[in-house]
Amino acid sequence: MSERLLNDRLDWNLLRTFRVIGQELSISRAAARLHLTQPAVSQALKRLEEQLGRQLIARRGPRFVLTDMGEQVFRLAGEVYGQMSQIGGLLEHPGDELVGKVRLLMISRIVNEAFDDLLAAFHRQHPRVELEIEVMRSSDIVAALQEKTATAGLSLNRRAQTRLEQRLFLRQRYAFFCGRHHRLFGEAESDLQRENFVSFTSDQIGGMLSPLAIFRDQQGFAGRIVASSPSLEEVRRLVIAGFGIGCLPEHVVAPDVQQGLLWKLPPLDGIADVDIHLLWNPGQRFSRAEQVFIQTLQQCTTEAGR
Repeated sequence: MSERLLNDRLDWNLLRTFRVIGQELSISRAAARLHLTQPAVSQALKRLEEQLGRQLIARRGPRFVLTDMGEQVFRLAGEVYGQMSQIGGLLEHPGDELVGKVRLLMISRIVNEAFDDLLAAFHRQHPRVELEIEVMRSSDIVAALQEKTATAGLSLNRRAQTRLEQRLFLRQRYAFFCGRHHRLFGEAESDLQRENFVSFTSDQIGGMLSPLAIFRDQQGFAGRIVASSPSLEEVRRLVIAGFGIGCLPEHVVAPDVQQGLLWKLPPLDGIADVDIHLLWNPGQRFSRAEQVFIQTLQQCTTEAGR
């Protein structure tokens, strides 16, 4: 197919679907994220491969990987989708009231009163700006910002990311907790080294929450992982249910401790600080609304850095 004919006939929605497939490496997870059925996502992939005349994925049993062509199309799809998402900014005029859409990506359960007050003040000052917030994994937030498909992100981030600016947004102190159904609930002194635990999926050496894994390794913890999740909310639920002990941010679960759902375990001064960063892509063409929103968010980073 000629380049001109391909450009005229290519369905850009297929590229968007393939972009999510490439991020998730799973038809079922891509379907859930796109709010589509699995057959619809599979059919979209098939149609795109037919239009391009190339195989984009190679199956490995129940899993699959992107082919070399698939990797190239995935990168280009991210760039195309990023440019398409910026069209709204072209419709604004400098003299107009601030209008537009801001897309903020966040990890789950960010509890910060200053952040809440900042959002309230921004909305009062710019009521015509639409704010879309999506909860995602840290790795997906970084990928989306690199592809220029979101305004900014609040993410766990242990090292500088290619093409992204970052500022410290919030420092969270993590400590061990057990739920009310656990045998250590209410105990003042506890030996945790042989206790089974609930883990974040990024709680591993090299992961976003590796300080937690490093602490357990240094202390010689011998218990096994009995449950895990990428979601703070679900790890909290599993710890409360008594599956095992778990590391959770102190200020987030403070109400659970007060209500008798969780019990803080030693060491009482906590085990590690984990930082949440504000991230954005300086190479992205932002609308006026997005520029003002990022500047506003940096007020929180200024406070965090003091």
